[in-house]
Amino acid sequence: MISLSTLATFSIAVLLLLCSPGPNMAFVMTCGMQHGVRGGVAAALGIGLADTLLTILTACGITAIIIAWPPSFDLIRYAGALYLLWMAYKALHKSAPVTQAANQTTSLRSVFARSCLNSLLNPKALLFFMVFLPQFVDAHAGMVTQQLLLLGVVLTIISTVFHALLGSFGHVIRQALMRHAKVARLQARLLAAVLSLLALRLLLMTR
Repeated sequence: MISLSTLATFSIAVLLLLCSPGPNMAFVMTCGMQHGVRGGVAAALGIGLADTLLTILTACGITAIIIAWPPSFDLIRYAGALYLLWMAYKALHKSAPVTQAANQTTSLRSVFARSCLNSLLNPKALLFFMVFLPQFVDAHAGMVTQQLLLLGVVLTIISTVFHALLGSFGHVIRQALMRHAKVARLQARLLAAVLSLLALRLLLMTR
């Protein structure tokens, strides 16, 4: 259905795009610093779920319908900015560091959900999937929907592994910071700062 050469080119293009600094990269590394390796992996899985949902929406043509309605871009970015600012507020006012396993599980679930929503509430993600994936589809080969789904699966796998590794790197930074005092407060402030900058980026974003 899709040639190996096309898949190889697509995979290289995805890796190059992932290496460019962006909100997902910053969010995953911060989660790795905040919650350790598991937090980074949870954030990566959240992004993977968002990528999967966006792939399905693209394959069904829904992303094109959403983008075709002009107010949708602003509605999504405003909702995303408000959500990020709310998360920044929660980070600054969070309680003492979590120590119990049950609470840690809840925290990781929260990281997963926040990461997924952070990706879905980014209007540029809709534009990216709508514009990027079709470039590697061969209309003459037929089964366009299946080709889009396959490309989306490949992208999701690469993205999830890439961001999981970034989360692990964030854990390394966290381990280094833990040698110093007041690291919990520093991590909370760092997370709040990153989330606030991401919110500002969404507010200033243009179509």
